[in-house]
Amino acid sequence: MTAPPSRVGPLVGLKIVELGHYIAGPFCTRVLADLGAEVVKIEPPAGDPIRGWGAKVNGHPVWFSIHGRNKLSVVLDLKRDRDTALRLIDRADVLVENFRPGQIEKLGLGPDVLHARNPRLVIARVSGYGQDGPYRDKPAFGAIGEAMGGIRHLTAHPAGSSELPPPRCGISIGDDLAGLYAAIGLLSAVYERDVTGTGRGRIVDVNLVDSILSLMEGMLPEYAIDGRIRQPAGAGIPTAAPTNTYPCADGKWLCVAGNSDLIFRRLMAVIGQPALADDPRYLTNADRCANVTALDATIAAWTMTLPAKTAEDMLEAADVPATRLYDIADAATDPHFLARKAVMEVTDPLIGRTLHVGPAIRMDGDPPEAAIGWTGPALGAHQAYVMETLLAG
Repeated sequence: MTAPPSRVGPLVGLKIVELGHYIAGPFCTRVLADLGAEVVKIEPPAGDPIRGWGAKVNGHPVWFSIHGRNKLSVVLDLKRDRDTALRLIDRADVLVENFRPGQIEKLGLGPDVLHARNPRLVIARVSGYGQDGPYRDKPAFGAIGEAMGGIRHLTAHPAGSSELPPPRCGISIGDDLAGLYAAIGLLSAVYERDVTGTGRGRIVDVNLVDSILSLMEGMLPEYAIDGRIRQPAGAGIPTAAPTNTYPCADGKWLCVAGNSDLIFRRLMAVIGQPALADDPRYLTNADRCANVTALDATIAAWTMTLPAKTAEDMLEAADVPATRLYDIADAATDPHFLARKAVMEVTDPLIGRTLHVGPAIRMDGDPPEAAIGWTGPALGAHQAYVMETLLAG
């Protein structure tokens, strides 16, 4: 039996049990584990289904190297090993679960049972539609949350521009966002319990569809006032101009955000059109939004004459916000990401040398590399340590 490496971070000492699978719950606990929390991940005998997703090296899932990092993996059949699960939860500050509502109650692990044994336990519940409401029992994954929450409508192609279906953004943003909200919610509940002195564990209810709906900015009041329904806008922002993505001579794309009056003046100087800064069509942001088609065409005519990096450098020199669109290869080699250790090389015992994303949350005094205590473990890798040390302690 080998103890895991010691951790640093503001959440060292916070004990979390994860009854999570796939993305939302495990993403929540990964963020907290990066900050030093002890996370015991209880997996079924076949493992978290996410272990079967994506590319593999030597039979081991590459994604899980990040998704399961800093967690202690134990294997329990919750129907047969319920008592062991209860003992683990008894010593915990927080339980995170992302089953469909009612499922943990069927396993004899519902809040009433858990709070009777551990009144201080914070229970974070992440589900598709929430713990109540008419859709409570419907099945859902992140894609459903994105569709019902409204983001798939907004990422659709502008009307008349394509017959293709509305695209997703390419990552599981519905799950990830719900996981972040769950992390915020459970930390709020821990603060209330421990700092304001209630001593009571709360139930935190987070769901996929509400999480996405919360991103819809001013769209609900807009609709309530005059029935306006915001429509897909492509790469631009209807209320800020010029902010768009423009084609370049090398086939790459350049994102430019020149929507303030001063930045717009500098942008026009760089593209060789200084007089347009005083053109009545473009004097204010509202003017520019009203005439954005012509303005975007003028900027695109300039970007199409240059490689994306050259255009980016010229705009950067004039203090105009701009960047090429990065793919993951660009991110993996970018000097800023590397200098800040937002991209780090790690050694994973299961898949070898690889790259991980660093911590998005930085704390002074804690080096970024310390956020990765270990990579996603093999199934049940910490069984002996958890059973013989944590439960015996």
